[in-house]
Amino acid sequence: MKSSPPSSQESKFKSFKRESHFINFKGLAPFLLASLFVTFIFSFFIFYSPIPSSVTTQRQQLNHADKVTPIKTPPRIGFVGDKECDLFKGHWVHEDRGSFYTNSSCTTIPESKNCFKNGREDVDFLNWRWKPDQCDLPRFEANKFLKIVRGKKMAFIGDSVSRNHMESLLCLLSQEEVPRDIYKDSEDRFRTWYFPSHDFTVMSLWTKFLVISEEREINGSMSGVFDLHLDKVDNSWSQKIRDTDYAIVSNGHWFFRKNYLYEDGRLLGCVYCNEPNVTELGLQFALRRAFRTALRHINECADCKDTVALVRTFSPAHFDGGNWDSGGQCNRTSPTSEGELRLEESFEWELRIIQVEEYENVGREVRDGKRFGTLDVTRAMLMRPDGHPNSNWGNKWMRGFNDCVHWCLPGPIDSWNEFLMALLENFAGFS
Repeated sequence: MKSSPPSSQESKFKSFKRESHFINFKGLAPFLLASLFVTFIFSFFIFYSPIPSSVTTQRQQLNHADKVTPIKTPPRIGFVGDKECDLFKGHWVHEDRGSFYTNSSCTTIPESKNCFKNGREDVDFLNWRWKPDQCDLPRFEANKFLKIVRGKKMAFIGDSVSRNHMESLLCLLSQEEVPRDIYKDSEDRFRTWYFPSHDFTVMSLWTKFLVISEEREINGSMSGVFDLHLDKVDNSWSQKIRDTDYAIVSNGHWFFRKNYLYEDGRLLGCVYCNEPNVTELGLQFALRRAFRTALRHINECADCKDTVALVRTFSPAHFDGGNWDSGGQCNRTSPTSEGELRLEESFEWELRIIQVEEYENVGREVRDGKRFGTLDVTRAMLMRPDGHPNSNWGNKWMRGFNDCVHWCLPGPIDSWNEFLMALLENFAGFS
């Protein structure tokens, strides 16, 4: 409400004075000023206050916001300093700095991954470092990593490649603090290590398929053929992740065999079965459903509050000229170039896409403060056929077979933990 011009105010005042002879001008001025001030405040309140329907809408929005848990899943993009880039899109650059550790300085390297002990002589495959296209991947710092995870528990959930990842982390961290081996099951598949100075626990939770599997027995012998219950999570790991702060979930290589697929106890189809009365659904279908079941279990786990779950994408094998039992080789001693990649023709890349899609699906349904992300190693490792144990350098464990699936320690797999450290820093600063 605008005040009247001075001339109008004066005329109104003279009129008012003629009607009220007992009020003089000096006594009226404070009264008028106070009245104008009150009028201005009231007009301002009316003008800027929301109308009743807007008030109701705002209250409804606030009530709705209280009931909805915001998605706390950060994007798959990594944040490094003040830069934002995709850590997983890049190339390998030669860097003569060697490895973070040796097979002498790390005493936890298993025989099967100890390539130098088994006769490997070339060392140049250790002189390559992953370089994202738009930023730099920070080098691994054991002291920093242990500070980030102080008082935490981390589980590597998956097959022997998942354990390979954990073994790399143990070697890297042992340069700062030697862990205690506090648990090993009878088959040496479930392991637990403890870093007492940082109250940090690392577990390997071994599972073939992430979901319940039953190997078929044929003529009194185990057949290597499995019945997979795609809607039922494997209890061997799912019951051990209570109070787990970080879960690194991975899988894939066990799906490359004949498997029969079930949901709700009903046979859906198979993988590699070629039977007239059973539908061939394909490895991709089985892998997708298994990851969906595993990630949903973590998301819905009542005892897994505030868990950070990372999907480690498919780690490619590099058999050339055969397979495990047919003379396959992996003799390269240096990385392949980025130009040699044909991702659109890569079956491994197709599996990686499935895993990322399932991560994105669960990210839209995140509950109870949980967070999900991807440790997207597939592109980088497609370029590293030089990093595997191989009978050419005397791999005793494989008894003449070439292991083109697992990774030498030290080796290119150590870069996975540089990715991991960058992601954990991201999550630690995410709110």
